Amino acid sequence: MSEGTLSLHLRNDLSELATVSRSLEEFATSLGLSKRTLFQLNLIIDELVTNIIKYAYRDDAEHRITVTVRLEEGSLVMRVEDDGIPFNPVLSEVPDCSCPVEGRVVGKLGIHLARHFADDLVYERCANRNLVTITKHVREDQLAEGPQKSRSN
Repeated sequence: MSEGTLSLHLRNDLSELATVSRSLEEFATSLGLSKRTLFQLNLIIDELVTNIIKYAYRDDAEHRITVTVRLEEGSLVMRVEDDGIPFNPVLSEVPDCSCPVEGRVVGKLGIHLARHFADDLVYERCANRNLVTITKHVREDQLAEGPQKSRSN
């Protein structure tokens, strides 16, 4: 099976989330992924990118966020890279989901769900950049036959 790759170069603006969602849907469709896998992929990337846009920058300057998703030996490997303040989602506290919604502390649920849907999540800080690599295993029967396309935006 050939390898498919999606590369996105985004501004730190919430309006970019529509581009992410649309591009992920096209990419997942080109691979023949299930709607469930697409939902999980979208949730993981949307949560990470939203957190970067909202919390990673201490200035109002434009910054670039790079998202790469590729199919590699039966797994989707997603990489999100930014130049924001250091933040390791692997060490983020798990929210208390046992109490009623009204009593919960706001935040952390999205990162918790992203970690839940990922099979592996690795954080690195390299050259003043956050690098988060997420792996999601995909069963062979969830992938389409035939050549895979490389997409770039």
